[in-house]
Amino acid sequence: MRASLKSSLLERLAPPVAEALPPAHPAVILVVGVNGSGKTTTIAKLAHRFAEQGRTVLVGACDTYRAAAADQLAIWAERSQVQIVRKEEGADPAAVAFEALEAASVLDYDVVLLDTAGRLHVHKQLMEELKKIQRVAARKMEGAPHEVWLVLDATNGQNAIQQARLFTAAVQVTGVIVAKLDGTARAGALFRIQQELGLPVRYVGTGEGKEDFEVFEPAAFVDAILGR
Repeated sequence: MRASLKSSLLERLAPPVAEALPPAHPAVILVVGVNGSGKTTTIAKLAHRFAEQGRTVLVGACDTYRAAAADQLAIWAERSQVQIVRKEEGADPAAVAFEALEAASVLDYDVVLLDTAGRLHVHKQLMEELKKIQRVAARKMEGAPHEVWLVLDATNGQNAIQQARLFTAAVQVTGVIVAKLDGTARAGALFRIQQELGLPVRYVGTGEGKEDFEVFEPAAFVDAILGR
């Protein structure tokens, strides 16, 4: 029965996605998510991972609303020895994105990670702001952002499905990162997200350290759900 159940669950998940960045130079990745989803920490982990692979990384601190958000990101960036573009609190997030892409082009960076302010999916004005960042990035660099990754909190349960639906409607989400997949979190909502929206899961966060970050493996995920 266990083997049959495992097989059935695996069929509901898309095959694992190879870890590869878009061929664009620089590859521009926009990271979005709701408040408290673990988005900023996820960006720090991505920056560290890409830097460890020998890539040059630039982080754009487009979260200009939350108090000390850019400071938090700057601390993470310094730990991973990557560069950051930031402006004063309350600045236009799209302007930060534009400046980051401009700097990346001039200084020949491999990867640009654009942080965004956490927002509830019901905040229409803030969702429109995401669209603006996407438009500005596209005007500055052809095809940018080349990836839009939605960070979901593994502890949010079925509410993550509604978040994924509305973020996908606002911006062209290309993949999902599941944060906080440690402890008792199982993130079973991923089955419905993949079934309804077809979004691949790219990475999972399994702890608070910058090394606690892995490429999503469907077989290991299903084993965890089944308690093995």
